[in-house]
Amino acid sequence: MRRPTRFPLLVALAVAMAIEAAATPLHAQERPLGTLREQARIQQDWLEARLTRVLPRLMREHGVDMWIIPMREYNEDPVFVGLVAPTTFAARRRTIYVFCDRGPDEGVERIAIGGNSQGGLYRVVRDPDAAVGAAAGQERPAEPWGPDQWLLLPPVVEACDPPTIAVNISHEFNFSDGLTAGEWEQMQAVLPDEYRERIVRRPRLALDYLAERLPEMLPVYIEMQKIAHDIIATAFSEVAITPGVTRTQDVVWWMRQRVNELGLDTWFQPSVEVQRRGVQMSDSANPIILHGDVLHCDFGITALGLNTDTQHMGYVLRPGESEAPAGLYEALAVGNRLQDIVMAEMVPGRTGDEALRRALARMRDAGIDGTVYTHPIGDHGHGAGPLIGLWDRQGGVPGRGAVPIRPNTWYSIELQATTPVTEWEGQPVRMALEEDAYLDDDGAPRWVLRRQEKFHLVR
Repeated sequence: MRRPTRFPLLVALAVAMAIEAAATPLHAQERPLGTLREQARIQQDWLEARLTRVLPRLMREHGVDMWIIPMREYNEDPVFVGLVAPTTFAARRRTIYVFCDRGPDEGVERIAIGGNSQGGLYRVVRDPDAAVGAAAGQERPAEPWGPDQWLLLPPVVEACDPPTIAVNISHEFNFSDGLTAGEWEQMQAVLPDEYRERIVRRPRLALDYLAERLPEMLPVYIEMQKIAHDIIATAFSEVAITPGVTRTQDVVWWMRQRVNELGLDTWFQPSVEVQRRGVQMSDSANPIILHGDVLHCDFGITALGLNTDTQHMGYVLRPGESEAPAGLYEALAVGNRLQDIVMAEMVPGRTGDEALRRALARMRDAGIDGTVYTHPIGDHGHGAGPLIGLWDRQGGVPGRGAVPIRPNTWYSIELQATTPVTEWEGQPVRMALEEDAYLDDDGAPRWVLRRQEKFHLVR
């Protein structure tokens, strides 16, 4: 019996996709940050620079002579992303990364027990008996997840003979707590007693390594910011919104699709919310966007191992309006003033809690009703480094709030200021703003691109 053909259905689908692509401002074929291969070359250069320039300095700063980081496939340590090539997506079976400081002349030796050389950046140590057996087609009577790697670790440690051996165990910092209980137990079992006694916990090593950004990363990050701003500006316009028809989730998925078309990714689901005159809106609702609404989005993109995080405000013009009401602009200006305060208090050497306390004191003195919840950003969206408040921790953040601010780090300046608006009969309007900034080598804070000082307008 002959099956009915699917050709008409495929043609219809292709036509629909072509129409959608034609309506998109930028074609899906565009790759604004280059091809994946071009991006990987850049990332590999960054990796070599971090391992060569940043890691040795931080090991010495924190008094670490050897750093051992064991992990298994799909159960990687958080620091994994900062140690491997862009073509390595997961640990293989078991991989043990070992860093041995052999002094200023020889530098820090990088060793991978298992895995690969990450583009020639590590010396790979493998079990020669296992390799010979595999070549001869013989099965080795061993567990599949690489106990041989554990047998190879003691000779590496003995050859280095380090006074201190750091492992990633921390009660305070998630980025420094990547050593699982199973790996920890097996590592202790194979190390000779004299080396077990040299094990120390230096949680700031992993935290600071992940937090520090290379200056050569900044030009790429600026381009990422431009893309993020452009997507938001288009999403908060008549291109993506028809007042009275479009719902907030329609805009969310438009943004997600646009990111995908550009060959980029995101690290969280975007959100779009509405504030409306005389109406209490629910954060969980999916309302139809109307004329006169104030819009808010939270949006980020991921590329070349970096992440952005941006919150902007929009306004849906009423018939006859060419701009948002003056009272809304006054509220936005209050949010900008709070941004200035937070940026001014982000001084290297101060802890996150100290910066928060000073910023909130100045905020109250200025009569601003707001909250501050600024976080680092980089390898991870909510990145390693000091936290300057959390939305529900305005008195300080235990652990991460005690970490000092450092130069060459990036932050998402995230906060909100709530201001009564005259045109809304005094109804408070919340300006939730988030913009990425960086501290340069001298510790001076600057916007990566620019902050929002005007509403995105839907006409």
